[in-house]
Amino acid sequence: MSRPCYAQVDLEALRHNYRLAGELAPSAQAVAVVKANAYGHGAVEAAKALEPLAPALGVACIEEALELRHAGIQKPILLLEGIFSADEVAIASEEHFFLMVENLEQIEAIIQADIDQALHCWLKVDTGMHRLGLLPEQVDAALAVLKASPNVQPDIIMASHFASADELDNPSNAEQLRCFDKLIAECEQAQGLDQSLANSATILAHPSAHRQWLRPGFMLYGASPFTEDNENAAKLKPVMSLISEVISLRPIQSGERVGYGGKWQAERDSIIATIACGYGDGYPRHASNGTPVLIDGQEAPLVGRVSMDMITVDVTDIANVQLGSRAEMWGKNLCVNRIAEHAHTIAYELLTRMPARPPRVYQNEHPNREA
Repeated sequence: MSRPCYAQVDLEALRHNYRLAGELAPSAQAVAVVKANAYGHGAVEAAKALEPLAPALGVACIEEALELRHAGIQKPILLLEGIFSADEVAIASEEHFFLMVENLEQIEAIIQADIDQALHCWLKVDTGMHRLGLLPEQVDAALAVLKASPNVQPDIIMASHFASADELDNPSNAEQLRCFDKLIAECEQAQGLDQSLANSATILAHPSAHRQWLRPGFMLYGASPFTEDNENAAKLKPVMSLISEVISLRPIQSGERVGYGGKWQAERDSIIATIACGYGDGYPRHASNGTPVLIDGQEAPLVGRVSMDMITVDVTDIANVQLGSRAEMWGKNLCVNRIAEHAHTIAYELLTRMPARPPRVYQNEHPNREA
């Protein structure tokens, strides 16, 4: 490997974060969500690391599920958006995919399908997010139809999704939970069915909503879903470190400008380090001047515009920087949330938009038996 930019992925940290979800809700089972290429970390490798721990894996769509099956993953896989066309029902039956069901058309496709193996279905209810899910008044009849079909296994799971679980004091969380619990209490067909409400933020901060099935996603990859401190989120271990090296050093005089458009101007004589990492490698183009970058473990500010292949940082105050000095854009020693804040976005976007160019270098592929 010649160009030094790569994404280091610690699979033992991934397993640690999954185990943390289980520790926070010890009576629940947890579907390990590896959608969107495992949030940019590599879906196949992440699934292989998590499969021995998780009863099932979660993806967005059938294409993502088939990628895992073709790679040898055997555990059930939940399609979180369900099916997009009727022909996917037969594939789901053959491949042992769990189906999220969120509208009446999906239900019709399931009950009309010619399949040999009954499907395990999760019925999503819209409790206030207004994105996916049946309306509460549709649920009783929908459950009756599903339960009467030989194409559906009887152990249907009732599911919903919080719109603001990452906002700890948002009253909509309690309102959605009340809506869901009221539905369960009043819906005859829902009695005795397992429930799933908890995404990452809910797992970490809302124990009353843990129920029987968890859906940890973002937390698996080691970053907090919250903008404020949270005791449980502080236990997460970063999984991805975006690493490169200093490839050029140059002194500049006070008043000189750096980068495209010369948008940063030195206020003193400075030393500028160029790093082989840019927006073509997943570093956010809109990261502002002053965004921290670790050079040999010390913070240095980003200066000048992010370009496709390179960034520049001011290393005037760091001694002994050389060509080949290690640069960490985010990772174990520099939280990706800090970089996202400087780029006016969220860490979810930075991780899931990681392109293929930085090779993934996997660590700890085999479980640590002492962990």
